[in-house]
Amino acid sequence: MAPRAGQEPPSESPIEPETPVPPGEPAAFAKLGLSDVMLAALHRAAYFEPTPIQGGLVPRAMEGVDVMGQARTGTGKTAAFAIPILEQLRPHRKGGLPQALVLAPTRELAVQVRDECDKLSAGRRVYVVAVYGGKPIRQQTEKLARGAEIVVGTPGRVLDLMARGALMLGDVRFVVLDEADRMLDIGFRPDIEKILRRCPQSRQTLLLSATIPPPVRRLAQRYMREPEELDFSPQDVTVETIEQFYFTVDPERKFDLLVELLKRDEPHQAIIFCRTKRGTDKVYRRLCRKLESADVIHGDLPQTSRDRVMRSFRDGKTRFLVATDVVGRGIDVTSISHIINFDVPQFCDDYVHRVGRTGRMGREGVAYTFVSPEEGNELTRIEIRINRLLKRDEISGFAAFDKPAATEPVEQEPGQPPASETEPPEPKPVFGRRGKRRHRRAL
Repeated sequence: MAPRAGQEPPSESPIEPETPVPPGEPAAFAKLGLSDVMLAALHRAAYFEPTPIQGGLVPRAMEGVDVMGQARTGTGKTAAFAIPILEQLRPHRKGGLPQALVLAPTRELAVQVRDECDKLSAGRRVYVVAVYGGKPIRQQTEKLARGAEIVVGTPGRVLDLMARGALMLGDVRFVVLDEADRMLDIGFRPDIEKILRRCPQSRQTLLLSATIPPPVRRLAQRYMREPEELDFSPQDVTVETIEQFYFTVDPERKFDLLVELLKRDEPHQAIIFCRTKRGTDKVYRRLCRKLESADVIHGDLPQTSRDRVMRSFRDGKTRFLVATDVVGRGIDVTSISHIINFDVPQFCDDYVHRVGRTGRMGREGVAYTFVSPEEGNELTRIEIRINRLLKRDEISGFAAFDKPAATEPVEQEPGQPPASETEPPEPKPVFGRRGKRRHRRAL
């Protein structure tokens, strides 16, 4: 069995013999012209049929073409670039320089990519090292010194290691920009360009992204060689297997609604997204007093704590994870059944990536968004972005509003009892800039 990523190779460790492809395995991957050892690794990983982006990108990447692949989250993008890279690596040399570099926007995604490459390298002597901030740089330097075929890292830590002379890119043959749109969103463009300028011009570059906005396209045109664009994004940018609902609720009642919703749906695993680190901590502390098996993750936590939380969540020990968008694209856990947007995301694309944490690889999932009456515009923008109306939901018996909304005075009819003794008129909502008809549906 191939050692763990970054583990020092034993001095006389034979390569694991190739495992024959089991009879009766679907031949879809075999049609891509993959080796027997890769087919065996795919079977061991329970990958029996390529997803659309795998079926489209792998053959082109194997031919050495620079590819710009667009596909939503949860469609197997990591395996789509890992398979052709693993198939073309030169044999391992102790102390050898990296042959492939993968850049990722977050620490969690870097670890996830490292683990996926590890899994698909079964039967090969391949060493994968993940480098990112929050961990001692000395440990990562030592792993690189032992030799690694693939380095996966965040741009900041990669640059740091390059400046120290611990990471040499002279032998790099493959560069992958994973979640390129997110890396540019959070300001990594200067770092990415510095890294790409240090890589050999003869390299093959693969760019993977959920969206291809103009900044990503300009980056590709500048640093890729006649990139071939493959678009596997459907017209509806959110996966069809995800049911999407919204609740209208007073901000002061959102936490009570969250508790009632979790009790009603009893999710297998859920991520509760908040906008701010302070907000996640507050919701987590209150949730711990109501329900068991909850945890929290955001950018201010030490890396050891973030690793512990993610490990517990992947192992199923944590059921409810309160998070900021730090994990909006950095988590691939197939057992997530529910996504709850406790706060409406600041950007529409963040909604797409949050919701994409469930419904992974065609599985079913459900997403809820809590919307205050003042956030009608934000909800409309999300619906325009995904080209789909969210369904209104409510919990029977739960009062989403502490106080009635503003109402117009009702003229008293002669001979009628005082208003206080009759059924109160149905309140009319106070509308913001969002259209009146749309708000009537919301409230």
